[in-house]
Amino acid sequence: MSKPNVSFEFFPPKSLEGSFRLWDCVNTLAPLDPTFVSVTYGAGGTTRKLTHEAVTTIHKTSGLNVAAHLTCVDATRAETLQIAEDYAAAGVREIVALRGDAPKGAAKFTAHPDGFDSSVTLIEALANTGQFTIRVGAYPEKHPEATDHAADIAFLKRKFDAGATSAITQFFFEAETFFRFRDACVKAGIDGQIIPGILPVENWSGTQRFAKQCGTHIPQVIHDAFENATRDGSTELLATAVATELCDDLLQGGVDHLHFYTLNRPELSRDVCHALGVTPKVRLQNVA
Repeated sequence: MSKPNVSFEFFPPKSLEGSFRLWDCVNTLAPLDPTFVSVTYGAGGTTRKLTHEAVTTIHKTSGLNVAAHLTCVDATRAETLQIAEDYAAAGVREIVALRGDAPKGAAKFTAHPDGFDSSVTLIEALANTGQFTIRVGAYPEKHPEATDHAADIAFLKRKFDAGATSAITQFFFEAETFFRFRDACVKAGIDGQIIPGILPVENWSGTQRFAKQCGTHIPQVIHDAFENATRDGSTELLATAVATELCDDLLQGGVDHLHFYTLNRPELSRDVCHALGVTPKVRLQNVA
């Protein structure tokens, strides 16, 4: 079994301390030679400017291939496409195109009167520019707003048909969850790359909140294990073991690319990668 390709997701800093944490994260994970790294938007597009600054700075200073998250929230079509154009001008040629979450306090997503009404229309517009590799999100356990799993997969196919080249899934805890989803995608005629999203458990209570928000099922055995580990202070060891086992099962099942949600805390993702044989690649630096 060959070593997998890997990629990492970061979020933009909101403070000086956050900036140091982000750059530490980038410096820790860059030697693993990721295929790309992505930088998120905050809920409701709240970090649009910070995301742009983080994306362009990482691209300029690290040499990494950076994918910028771009959403439809609270912006006109012209404003959104201008952001994309600014990325292209800065040399950033990958975008993770998303509808985006509703702004804080709103019950559901409502399109801007002059904005994109869905990720599909955003993807079409980006594809028409001919300037970007477009990645999208996918839900192996159904989007919370989808009527059923079949409707969710049908919508994902629309995103690929609109111009997406790959999809990154929401996190999950069992390899079979991903395999069932992958098989359903193939059956629906989706032939684009489906990349599994991995969330090493940095904070158990926070992970439970994330799972509830996005519809991720937590198996009872995982729940019990983390409850016990939290009491005896061994969550880091357990998190590394659980994520490594999940990734190994995925690789055994034919997966060749793993995407890690780092939460800007790189150690667990790094340790899991090392356990999978993804080790630092020596880079020659100009020292003169």
